[in-house]
Amino acid sequence: MKRKKAMLTKRRKKVRTADSESTGSLSFNSPKMDIPVVNFNAYKLGEDQIPDERLSVMTEEIKQAFSGTGFVYLENTGIEQQEVNRVMDVSKKFFLLPEDTKKLCARNSDHENFNDGWVSSEIERLNPLRPGDLKEAFNISHLDSVLKWPSDASIPEFQEVLDSFFRRCKALALRVLEVTALSLGLQRDFFVKKHKLIGTNKNCTTLRTLYYPPLHKVIVKPNQIRCGEHSDYGSVTLLFQDESGGLEVMHRSGQYISAPCIPGTVLVNIADLMQRWTSDVLVSTSHRVLLPPDDKMNTSRQSVAFFVHPDKDEIISCCDGSNKYPPVSALQYTKDRAYISYKEVNDSNLAV
Repeated sequence: MKRKKAMLTKRRKKVRTADSESTGSLSFNSPKMDIPVVNFNAYKLGEDQIPDERLSVMTEEIKQAFSGTGFVYLENTGIEQQEVNRVMDVSKKFFLLPEDTKKLCARNSDHENFNDGWVSSEIERLNPLRPGDLKEAFNISHLDSVLKWPSDASIPEFQEVLDSFFRRCKALALRVLEVTALSLGLQRDFFVKKHKLIGTNKNCTTLRTLYYPPLHKVIVKPNQIRCGEHSDYGSVTLLFQDESGGLEVMHRSGQYISAPCIPGTVLVNIADLMQRWTSDVLVSTSHRVLLPPDDKMNTSRQSVAFFVHPDKDEIISCCDGSNKYPPVSALQYTKDRAYISYKEVNDSNLAV
């Protein structure tokens, strides 16, 4: 027993943090933070035989991250950087299409799959106290959706690439949920069995490819930034970002600090429903994307996020049996949060 504890302590000391990584020049004036970097190799995609010792170390490291900052970088997940680059490459081709072409794929808030499709710049307002976010997005939540995909001949692979990456993210997300359950002393499938319908119209899990256009020709409004302060709605989020910088996470001190890109990793964070589910043991942290510095206003930024949600008909109650939060419908909670983000558009009865 003493030997096992000694090995666990020794392994913990090897955990790196974002602050210890060489990530290049960020240009943003916020300090870095110690978001842990955890090796997910023991449970990466394609790996099913997991030694108990390696799994116990990894689950403990992930629990520490999720109960501390709420964020963790996972390396060696099985999703390769080349896959991420391909998604960003085809996505950029879409975002550079004429606006009239992109409008044919626009999100329709009145449709059953209310989140699917293109969202134009400044439509979302993730912080209601700020002007609209300076970003575009293309959302996919339903793999058999009637979503209008772009027909432009320059990106015939757009649907295939996004569909494939959705499935890869789903597979990784389910593994993250299993590890999260084990870290809390729950059955391995405790959370997974509440996420059985990802990719269908009975679940709100969404792959979002995001584009933050250059701003050197844009009149930026007072207090406007690329993405307003917010926490995510669902269970967990997987984030892949380029090296442009700008993402900040709120530390428990109340200060926003940088969460830079570490190539080859996935940045995973706890979302609001998971915090409720775990009675605040795991924390959902506010984050934002700042404007670039003046000498970088002519550069764009890209990211790809996989927002994981429980199935729509699930009722989320505290997993420890307490009444810290009342039970809530997964679907209604998501709809209520989305309504706030699109409030002005919804109030005007416009499709976005």
